[in-house]
Amino acid sequence: MAAEPLEEDDALRRAWLLLMDSADAIADSITLTLFERDAEIYERVGPELRADVRASTRQHIRRGLRILSGRRQDGDGRSSAVELWRDTGRRRARQGVPLEVVLNAYTLGARILWEALVTRARSEAAAGVDDGILLAAARRVWANLDVQNGVLIDAYRRESARLQRHDLQRQQSMLDALLEGRGADPELAEEARAVLGVGPDDDVACVVVLVDGIDGVDALGAAEDRLDRLRISARWHVRSGVSYALLSGDLPGEPGIVELFAHNGPGRTGVAASQDGIAGFATAFQLAHRAAETLPRGARGAVAVSERLPEVLLAGSPQVAPLLVAQTLGPVLALPGGQARTLLDTLAALLRHDGSPTHAAAELFCHRNTVIYRLKQLEQLTGRSLADPRDKMLLALALMAGGR
Repeated sequence: MAAEPLEEDDALRRAWLLLMDSADAIADSITLTLFERDAEIYERVGPELRADVRASTRQHIRRGLRILSGRRQDGDGRSSAVELWRDTGRRRARQGVPLEVVLNAYTLGARILWEALVTRARSEAAAGVDDGILLAAARRVWANLDVQNGVLIDAYRRESARLQRHDLQRQQSMLDALLEGRGADPELAEEARAVLGVGPDDDVACVVVLVDGIDGVDALGAAEDRLDRLRISARWHVRSGVSYALLSGDLPGEPGIVELFAHNGPGRTGVAASQDGIAGFATAFQLAHRAAETLPRGARGAVAVSERLPEVLLAGSPQVAPLLVAQTLGPVLALPGGQARTLLDTLAALLRHDGSPTHAAAELFCHRNTVIYRLKQLEQLTGRSLADPRDKMLLALALMAGGR
């Protein structure tokens, strides 16, 4: 674009000089219009924002008019103006003002400033500001607005990204503290309310996801969408390679949470509700982790700890499980492979049908007398009887510990 003639530049400076004595009045007019148009936002953020916007608008208009009219003071250079726009963008991001609202405010300010020039020029017959000068002034204002918006958008987004990183770090530090069992500390509980949005008495649950392969990582997105629709907040973190989340909000019971992760789940998923809010989150994490470990490695599914208590007990006692299998089923496992599998399948069927040979035979597609014969073999080999509640419990646990 060709440079404007010097005469036009001089005329433009004289035109903008007409507004120097009314800079604050113009700024206050802009501010009042903003407060009326976006009242909800300014009320929500608080009176500090209103005071800051008023002072900042005055600063913008004063400096802008000094530059446009050629009456610059020390510090009125282009670099200082750019820094003013950057500072405003960063500050509005920290204050939580939506970027769209900030940009609309700059657009409104440019329009009101130019309208003020038109009004003053037409009331000053001797000013010599004709329509051509007003059009040139309009072009200058809108060109400056484009530059301002570019600088402000960049600063706003950079500050927003920094704040998000900072918030995420605070959330992850808080989750680490809760896993360390510090949720019962009143000061930490109050900080958790500010950082995580979770009060000491709010319902809380833990979800642990064990992803055995990289393919399952992206599947968390679908689960998060389902949580969002139910307005359940999920704060995710990774600890020692284990993905977990603190869930809060209007939580369903453990089976309801399991249902949210059951379809197209990201991996082995365990769910445990905290019985003591955030104070019990560390315990909920341990239980959810153990529940997830009861699923076969490489599987995708979700289970609640309340539905897997025997398996969780065994998973929590790795030294006991081999001993239980050896002491209870050792003689059976010592048989040739096919014979051992037949007896173990029969035992599993009997346990599923509360010891009934008739129902077990129907499941195994064999005669009832065959099941009775196998049952006697099991009792002789193990020294246990399904008629004894304790023996029945040990046999069931041994099958679980053996992966059947």
